Amino acid sequence: MLLVDQIGSSHVHSTDDPEAARSSNSKITTTLGLVVHAAADGVALGAAASTSQTSVQLIVFVAIMLHKAPAAFGLVSFLMHAGLERNRIRKHLLVFALAAPVMSMVTFLGLSKSSKEALSEVNATGVAMLFSAGTFLYVATVHVLPEVGGMGHSHKPDPTGGRGLSRLEVAALVLGCLIPLILSVGHQH
Repeated sequence: MLLVDQIGSSHVHSTDDPEAARSSNSKITTTLGLVVHAAADGVALGAAASTSQTSVQLIVFVAIMLHKAPAAFGLVSFLMHAGLERNRIRKHLLVFALAAPVMSMVTFLGLSKSSKEALSEVNATGVAMLFSAGTFLYVATVHVLPEVGGMGHSHKPDPTGGRGLSRLEVAALVLGCLIPLILSVGHQH
């Protein structure tokens, strides 16, 4: 089996060890997942910046800043624990760090241009923020809930008894998803 080194190198290693392949894939998958997450942060920030609502801009900025440092720390800790060299870790961190600002500028410029051409500023900004929120929901449901439910990422039955979420937990999850819908009934802008 051939493995391609992660970011910044095209050097190819040959190995027959499936555990080494899984470990290598885990490193790039973790970085890629956090880069996509950071890019979604950038979309939200760019969409907020394209509005004239200072409160929305401030809320989005603070929310992103509050979780960016822990996410970077988690990425570096994971990569160090996985045995990646410091230079490669720096490259992974650089890509992660650049994702949000680059996507923020791209989104801001795209919304500024598109709103002049035909799209309503409110609709384009709303769609961009919905996209960003959707990526967060995807990460939460696909990656976080299986971990919380005891199933992990294996997608195989757990012989040690990990049953998944209880009925109460599923009910709380569904209720949490419905609360924004209930709050929005009768609310018009």
